[in-house]
Amino acid sequence: MKLILIILLSVFDSLPGVQIIQDSAIYMLLDEAIHGKHELVEMDGYRVQIYSSNQQQTAKSEALELETKLKDALNQTVYVQYLPPFWKVRIGDFMTYEEAREYKKLFVSQYPELMGDTYIVRDKIQVLK
Repeated sequence: MKLILIILLSVFDSLPGVQIIQDSAIYMLLDEAIHGKHELVEMDGYRVQIYSSNQQQTAKSEALELETKLKDALNQTVYVQYLPPFWKVRIGDFMTYEEAREYKKLFVSQYPELMGDTYIVRDKIQVLK
């Protein structure tokens, strides 16, 4: 099945006018399937931030509630971080700004009520190496 997916991706990727936009983690997972398991490393990259608040009475519970709501609905990892004095919710591990921008567009189309709080941030991301 993995070989079929690799062949399909290479066929579609070579068609004129077809652009495949996907998380870079998919390429790493395919590489892992072909060449064996890799370790998880941290590097500079981008995430899509969808929440940030320093309201100590409500921020933690709002961030955790948002994580619970989204973690099963999205195809990306949802991170809740406390960076004093702010609670933040960020999505994804994007190696390039373009990947993060494409995902942000998709996210905002699915959750327009969060558009005002959604933007791309530099962050340490986790990738398979």
